[in-house]
Amino acid sequence: MKFIKKLTSLALIGALSLSLFSVSFANEKIVIAHRGASGYLPEHSMACKSMAYAMGVDYIEQDVVMTKDDQLVVLHDHYLDRVTNVASIFPDRKREDGRYYAIDFTLDEIKSLEMTEGFVVEDGKTVANYKKRFPIWQSDFKAHTLEEEIEMIQGLNKSMNKNVGIYVEIKAPWFHRHENKDISKKTLEVFKKYGYTTKDSKAYLQCFDPNELIRINDELLKEYDMDVKLVQLMAETSWNETMVYENDEAKPYDYDWMFKEDGMDKVANYADGVGPWKPMIIKDDSTKDNLIITNLVKDAHKNKLEVHPYTFRNDEGRIPTYCDDFNGLLDAFYNKADVDGVFTDYPDLAVKFLNQNK
Repeated sequence: MKFIKKLTSLALIGALSLSLFSVSFANEKIVIAHRGASGYLPEHSMACKSMAYAMGVDYIEQDVVMTKDDQLVVLHDHYLDRVTNVASIFPDRKREDGRYYAIDFTLDEIKSLEMTEGFVVEDGKTVANYKKRFPIWQSDFKAHTLEEEIEMIQGLNKSMNKNVGIYVEIKAPWFHRHENKDISKKTLEVFKKYGYTTKDSKAYLQCFDPNELIRINDELLKEYDMDVKLVQLMAETSWNETMVYENDEAKPYDYDWMFKEDGMDKVANYADGVGPWKPMIIKDDSTKDNLIITNLVKDAHKNKLEVHPYTFRNDEGRIPTYCDDFNGLLDAFYNKADVDGVFTDYPDLAVKFLNQNK
């Protein structure tokens, strides 16, 4: 009965979303649903992806990590404790750092967990990261595999006569390889299985790890007889987003070279696009009268790289002071900075903006 209720809820969400947001558009600029319609439903849930599809997006993002039994599960983190009840179900399975890693659990174990809106634990209580978003621990959400999500998107593409694409991020390949898991090969196998094999495919493959993207471009694509679009995600070195192992010790990868004059020229040797953090394009100390736009987009376009910055949120405190509102933020990036697409938790607003500014 619980399963039937869940299907009914998803159907209602889909019907409502389709009636409100199914107007398609054919702009050169694109909208990428960041972890789905994550401003409205728990990130990376199937319900969240269904709503994003119905909002008329161009691409839906999937972050993937590997399980103990070598499955690709769609989660933003390579640990489980930020969005599931793993700590209460498997209290003895945490590592020394206190985190519960997806790679230590089978797919069946992960699917047995309840998934919810992202949270932190404060004084023994779970507190939502975004207090005005979908309530934590409400309704019934589960993690799923990359294959399951692709099949849903491709199924909707058939039934809706559309062609919404996938935008997959390989999470922490350096971590997975240190754990003897080749997540890149597994991801390419799934791409090939579902027909995403050329640059004309409606798919992007992104990663923060430059070493791994170079490996994919120079070695793995040839091995699998593929040529998909690759995107270099950009980070600050201080974030420790990518680590490099030296004598079994993990040290942060140095991203500084990407921001030098020839940075985009070097990226173009192995990638088709870049995914920068917003302030890397428009500096945070900009004002309404003086947008400080860096040369990143111009340099990327000069090297025939697409630019898809992250993450555009309409939550309280997430609109930079140089904009009046979310539409102003979209205008600054789509029109003034000339980016090619944005990652957003509120894809309906970006779709509406582009439709109104054709």
